[in-house]
This record gives sequence, structure tokens and C-alpha cells, in this order.
Amino acid sequence: MELLKQRILQDGHCFPGGILKVDSFINHQMDPMLMYQMAEEFSRRFQGKNINKIITIEASGIAPAILVGYIMQLPVVFVKKKIPSTMENVLTTKVYSFTKERDYPVCVSLDFLSSDDHLLFIDDFLAHGNAAMGIVDLVKQAGATIAGMGFLIEKVFQGGGDKLRKMGYHVESLAMIDSLDDCQIKFHE
Repeated sequence: MELLKQRILQDGHCFPGGILKVDSFINHQMDPMLMYQMAEEFSRRFQGKNINKIITIEASGIAPAILVGYIMQLPVVFVKKKIPSTMENVLTTKVYSFTKERDYPVCVSLDFLSSDDHLLFIDDFLAHGNAAMGIVDLVKQAGATIAGMGFLIEKVFQGGGDKLRKMGYHVESLAMIDSLDDCQIKFHE
């Protein structure tokens, strides 16, 4: 998606170690007009798929997921990173965070996820694929199906997209980055 690529070049900041900071328009301060256009693009790319619910993981996936849900007229479920004491019928798994350098539990209630669900997973970044694998595990535990996965930005060089595609998932990324070496953003052609 050319608009997102231009915005990354204009307002994104690269740091050593393959870090791309997009907090001025995606995951701290948000540009709702850009977010809506990205949601429209996901809706177009997954049109015709058997999807009855959107799923994401807190926190940065919530905004794009809600807009995709709005456009596709589907409910949105977000997987929580802490298990609330009031949650019942809980499915849990662990996800490794490279930014926090630790495993953390994630959970979802079976009240909102069932074996009848065909889910579209939406998230902000796809790097190593750890959050996506956590979603895969929760969805399998529920007996549900993942119909597709959409990411705003994929760091191709970190391999998560290749892993998910080899597993047979329909993965769509709006901006694919081949390299952040020497803090130069190189998009996938």
C-alpha cells in the first residue's frame, strides 16, 4: 500500500537492531484517516473469504481491527495480555515479546470464540510471528478456523511471514520491509 509506505518513510524512525518506530501515526498517536484507508484495503484483500469475526491482540492491533470490523460489519475480539479475575471460560497460551524480552500469558474467553468462528487476525506488525502463533494456538484450542491474517507492516527479514505462509495461512501485509540495515528502510518489491 503506497500511502502507508510513504508515511513510513516520512514519519517512521529506524533504530539499530531492526527497530522501526511508527508511534506518531500507528501505535501511540494514531492517524484515523490512514487507519481507515488501511482497513478498507484489508476489507478488499479478504473480500469473499468466509469470515464471521475479527480477532486481534492488545494493544496496537485494536484500532485497525475495529475499523476492519466496522467496514466488514463484523464483531471484533481482542486477546488480552493479562488474565482478568472476572473472566470465565478462559483459553490461555504464552507469547514471547522481543521488545519486552519475556514470555507473557495471553487469553481469550470462550464466550467470544467458538468452533463456528472463521477469523481474520489483524495486527500492526509481523516480525518473528510470535503474536500470530499465539493466536493460532488459541484458535486451535477453541476449534475455530483462521481464514486470514492481515498486518500493517511486515518485517520480511525476521521470517514470521514466511513461517505463516508455509503453514498455509493467507497472509496480507500492507507494507513489507526487506531490511532496516544501517537504519535505511528498504521495502520489498
